[in-house]
Amino acid sequence: MELENHADIVRAIRDLSEVTVTFRSKEDGGARLVRRCAPMDYAASSRAHDKTPRYHFWDFESDSAANHVLSLPASQIESVEVLDTSFDPSSFVTWPTKWAVQRESWGEFN
Repeated sequence: MELENHADIVRAIRDLSEVTVTFRSKEDGGARLVRRCAPMDYAASSRAHDKTPRYHFWDFESDSAANHVLSLPASQIESVEVLDTSFDPSSFVTWPTKWAVQRESWGEFN
């Protein structure tokens, strides 16, 4: 299942635009959280048992020092707002990439 503004999120990935994600956190008992993020991809998670496609974000405001990746199914997301600010993938991508959403603007991280 895709979000209503899926095309805007894909465009934000390609345009390097930050987003604000509002979602219900399973780890926090369903609490409503709002995070400033970099949208990274829309694909099944290699870590989740459920292979339903998920939105993957780099969470700049994560309270976990170890993992800043938010991988959320559409059903857990309340909204995604595209911001006027941009991000630099080199500030957080440190792994070999294999994205589902095609992009040309991420340089060596395409």
